Amino acid sequence: MDGKHMQIGEVATRTELSLRTIRHYEEAGLVVPSARSQGGFRLYTERDVERLMVVRRMKPLGFTLEQMRDLLDATDRLDGAGLSPDEREGLLERVRAYEQDAAEQVAKLRVQLARAEDFARTLHERVERNQDAQAS
Repeated sequence: MDGKHMQIGEVATRTELSLRTIRHYEEAGLVVPSARSQGGFRLYTERDVERLMVVRRMKPLGFTLEQMRDLLDATDRLDGAGLSPDEREGLLERVRAYEQDAAEQVAKLRVQLARAEDFARTLHERVERNQDAQAS
């Protein structure tokens, strides 16, 4: 990281999250601006953007704010130093559980998507049949 700070608008553009959503995640303790400008504006780093991207990816999979907070805590601690082997293994186990949950949610979403695509295809075929019948 080069230490570059970004204002919330740039972070919103990069993460495709609204300013309101970023502020909500800040209030929920998921991300805290790394600094404030002299004028009091929130300033974020690349690491803050990475945290918001984790949250953004977890949201459509149905993870709660508490689960997001727990995963971010585990990954923050894994990235830190001074862990005993037991602590590291415990944190890895927590992350593995989220990995498994995410994979299960993705599988469910794939089934839902396939059903939605089938439905849309059925409607399209019905429209086509009726247009062809009307043209005859």
